[in-house]
Amino acid sequence: MDIHEYQARERFRAAGIPVPPGRVVTTPKEAELAAEEYGGTVVIKAQVHSGGRGKAGGVRLAEDAAEARRYTSQILGMDINGFPVEKVLVTPAEDIDTEAYVGVLVDRKAQAATFVVSAEGGVDIEEVARTSPNSIRKLSIDPRYGMLPHQAYWLANFLYDPPKLVSQASKIITQLYDAFVGSGASMAEINPLITTPAGEVKAIDAKMSIDDSELFRRPDVAKMRDTSSEPLSETRAREAGLSYVKLDGDVGCCVNGAGLAMATMDLVKHYGGEPANFLDIGGSSNPDKVVAALEIITSDSNVKVILFNIFGGITRCDDVANGIIEAIKHIDVELPIVIRLTGTNEDLALQILEDAGLSACTSMDEVVEKAVELAGVA
Repeated sequence: MDIHEYQARERFRAAGIPVPPGRVVTTPKEAELAAEEYGGTVVIKAQVHSGGRGKAGGVRLAEDAAEARRYTSQILGMDINGFPVEKVLVTPAEDIDTEAYVGVLVDRKAQAATFVVSAEGGVDIEEVARTSPNSIRKLSIDPRYGMLPHQAYWLANFLYDPPKLVSQASKIITQLYDAFVGSGASMAEINPLITTPAGEVKAIDAKMSIDDSELFRRPDVAKMRDTSSEPLSETRAREAGLSYVKLDGDVGCCVNGAGLAMATMDLVKHYGGEPANFLDIGGSSNPDKVVAALEIITSDSNVKVILFNIFGGITRCDDVANGIIEAIKHIDVELPIVIRLTGTNEDLALQILEDAGLSACTSMDEVVEKAVELAGVA
């Protein structure tokens, strides 16, 4: 789950990280009042779950309250990478001497939280890693001990030389780790971490992604979810108890089990197609899930064919077959549907589909190859 910058700032501030004040507004008048309160130059920042806000015109520097109102009027309603802007953050502008990058993310290979720091902040860290890898320092943190003082110092010393700055940065790095762990995050970053002419180190940007598996025990974090800033299909999938990720292809996949779903997508690509999604209906024998899955898949205008690949273990094939028929009754499905059902109650499922005028097979290669062929024809 992604959270907005202003929400990440709250998590950072609670951990003690020096973050400038800011106010979230939804109207130009509110932005004007906030700018008047702060005085001087302010930054107007679109609040959307997307990078590249500045390049898209979603970040503006306003020298006074009138400009803050005008820029807010221009930014609200903008579309940034498919996300409409419904709110902006108004925050005082800072005098910047230097910019650095500090981030921590779950490194599955290291099986630990791993810090990435660079003295080249304010730009995409991926680009920095590609063009100048020597300007990056990484460190994995042993979860048994957490962030140790000498580790924080080692990272901070890579960013700055003056002891005063190293000391401040060491503290912020430790606090960032605390915010990361305390929020159940999969990623937290400050870009940029700035120094001011007065010798202060501050976080003027904040970004966090939360591990969905952590939300059940962190209701305060779960409340930060903004469904208006995520694709409707993902919201519907979560509410239906489905695991769903939208992709860019045209073969809509409905599969039970994450491993089989991954294998299905690989096979689609093997036969020259492109999967439109990852969708795992799980191990439940509930026809309603199949109905919800079909509704989500058919809502994607890129989908040209629907592929069911079901291996019946806990999931009964006859329940899936009934779910498919029930969904077709309620949804005007004009797309071709190809079905593979094998496992528990396989024969019954095939008979149910045949009685409804549908056909299915038990070969995974056969059904995927047919789906890719139909997508190509469409």
